[in-house]
Amino acid sequence: MRARSYFFACFLPIAAAISADAVLLSARDESKADLARKNTSAKQAPAKQATTGEELQRTIEAAGNDRAALVRNLEAFLKKYPEAQERVQIYRALVEASLQLRDNARAADYAERIVALSPDDMSMTMLTIQLLERSGDEAELRRAKNYATRVLNFIDRKSTEKSPKMSKEEWDSERKRDRMTLLLLRGRLYQKLRETSKAQTDFEDSFELLPNAAAAEKLGELAELRKDAMAATNQYARAFALADAANGAVGRREIRQKLGNVWRLAHGSDDGLGEFILRIYDEISVSPGKSPAQRNADAKELFEYTLRTAPDGSPFPLAGQRGKILVINFWATWCGPCRALEPQFERVALGFQRNPGVLFLAADCDEDETLVPPYLQEVKPRTTVVFADGLERLLAVNSFPTVVVIDRMGRIVYRAEGFGDDSFEESLSSAIRAALQAEKASPGLALLRE
Repeated sequence: MRARSYFFACFLPIAAAISADAVLLSARDESKADLARKNTSAKQAPAKQATTGEELQRTIEAAGNDRAALVRNLEAFLKKYPEAQERVQIYRALVEASLQLRDNARAADYAERIVALSPDDMSMTMLTIQLLERSGDEAELRRAKNYATRVLNFIDRKSTEKSPKMSKEEWDSERKRDRMTLLLLRGRLYQKLRETSKAQTDFEDSFELLPNAAAAEKLGELAELRKDAMAATNQYARAFALADAANGAVGRREIRQKLGNVWRLAHGSDDGLGEFILRIYDEISVSPGKSPAQRNADAKELFEYTLRTAPDGSPFPLAGQRGKILVINFWATWCGPCRALEPQFERVALGFQRNPGVLFLAADCDEDETLVPPYLQEVKPRTTVVFADGLERLLAVNSFPTVVVIDRMGRIVYRAEGFGDDSFEESLSSAIRAALQAEKASPGLALLRE
């Protein structure tokens, strides 16, 4: 399971961001602790603190399950004891109760009080930003913008403090996702404050970090306001292509309406729009940092290729495998038949595991390599897994799965495409044995291994 990011609370419904029961329980626990300290050692806790704890407990219990009564009681308690040591827990309870009562202004007030006392509480800061944004008041929007900047700075400060439970790749991915979300949020605040150039910069930076539908849609809106139909069309098409079930059908439908509107304004009809969307989709599907298309671009033959082991990415030069028979299974995480073929491929590999002259490789061809680690964790293949890194181009692999056998001279002597042939294991094993027999027939080939 992926570790939670710094600010996971911002992705939850606001009403679920804080557990009132946990907060109240914490306050009760602190009150009980006061009583225990009083009973065990009068010197350790002044009588006034114990009395305050008892009164807080009675205040909470008197409200029962009535949230409005709880708000009144806790506010009266705070008026009487403004510096109570439990005030942060009380503020949290007031935030939760106010949210349930749909009193966003009161919830924002107490959320800001918590942030003032605990400036590193990023989850509460995110909730504060959301509550202030809802108000629409310029002063509150500016405070929300300042809080967003604070969180961005916090991410930068914490960038070197990697959790020992996460790999470097996971840590970098989480940090990038957090920055993308915060830039999008701050850009939205700038847009509401009519600071469009700053909003444009934040949306662009958000999209550059991780292409996302929300940033592309906002960039489309800004382009449309500038009456730049071409830019608006491109951005809305990106947003439409990136939108998925997580964004909801309604969001995608609205993007489609915006896209259709600017396209018709520029072209007079919807003619050509479908082809344009497909082209944009193909462009964004091969995003920077994810596609291995440019790797080994200068390699002219098989043993000039340097692949990478998956998922760690360490170099795997094929020059070091010269003289071996290579059995390569080209696959992708999204390919159902690839998953079905894997056990058969591994059974054949098991039959040749004692022969050092035969090497089995499972070559991943995903454009998005971030899909590979969780797939490998689930499937746990027994053969060596590498990223194809352009090898599929050299060997003219156009569909998945494709299995090839390459002899010691680097020539393809066997190819099987797709899944469903009952004789696959037998035919693959026969092809490997035939390649091994070829060496015995030509003793000079053994020199290739030296």
